[in-house]
Amino acid sequence: MIKIGPYQLSSNLALAPMAGVTDLPFRQLCRSFGAGMAAGEMLTSDIKLWDSKKSRGRLSHADEPEPRIVQIVGGDAAMMAEAARINVELGAQIIDINMGCPAKKVCNKAAGSALLRDETLVANILTTVVQAVSVPVTLKIRTGWDHNNRNGPRIAQLAQECGIQALAVHGRTRACMFNGTAEYATIRDIKKSVTIPVLANGDIDSPQKARQVLEQTGADGLMIGRAAQGQPWIFRAISEFLNSGKLLPPPVTEEVRAIMRAHLRKLYTFHGEGTGVRIARKHIGWYAEGRPQEQTFRQVVMRADTADAQLAAVEAYFDVLASAA
Repeated sequence: MIKIGPYQLSSNLALAPMAGVTDLPFRQLCRSFGAGMAAGEMLTSDIKLWDSKKSRGRLSHADEPEPRIVQIVGGDAAMMAEAARINVELGAQIIDINMGCPAKKVCNKAAGSALLRDETLVANILTTVVQAVSVPVTLKIRTGWDHNNRNGPRIAQLAQECGIQALAVHGRTRACMFNGTAEYATIRDIKKSVTIPVLANGDIDSPQKARQVLEQTGADGLMIGRAAQGQPWIFRAISEFLNSGKLLPPPVTEEVRAIMRAHLRKLYTFHGEGTGVRIARKHIGWYAEGRPQEQTFRQVVMRADTADAQLAAVEAYFDVLASAA
């Protein structure tokens, strides 16, 4: 099992932080299915921008299992250190630094994966943040900037030298965005270059793929992102397969209904009804993906503008699915 500072993770599987997705209700849900670690949504290091409903939600840790992890992003070492300190005061137990986000709005501000081009700045930010807080600091990166600049192993060595205690690596360069397929050879090289725990990330969408990636990379654990959308039980399925070789059947219709119902109610409570209904729409779409009458159901759900109407649409849809089973 993976240990980060004083925290022994309950499994070697982690939920990848995803903006607009990994809010507190979704983190709690994935943890309940076996994710040993779940970082919050990426938070800007500019504390002047924190006074918004969205940012306040990302700072909340009420009823969250340990370790409580906040991911921060930015290109200024002093601002990153201040953001880390404040989050620790608010209850964060691990600070995760994002140097993997490929989004233009992040990279254009010399943050996220754009930092991989400047190893001196990387070292400055990491050292400053590590020295600013008493809790473990972790790092998420990509394999490099582009195909000709896969400097992930060097960044990993710098990170370890600066005091970073664990590393998650997405198997694409920044130039790849989310296109093509992830490659794992560079992650294998990164794992060989450091002694801190390394989690492999990218295109891990099944128990079989999970085992394959672990074997290819030698990583200590796996980080699951988009594959958890609409199927948070993937953590349970992967854990069972890695531990016993047994492939679990997908959850039956009634279990999925119960999972969705509980998830939606937590979204309404956490975000408030209006915002909760809007956020729930994408989760409902992911849950429905590949199921019968998916498009018709989506159209009904998108028109629902209250929590009661949305829940009623979900219940009616699952009644149809149950009767057809």
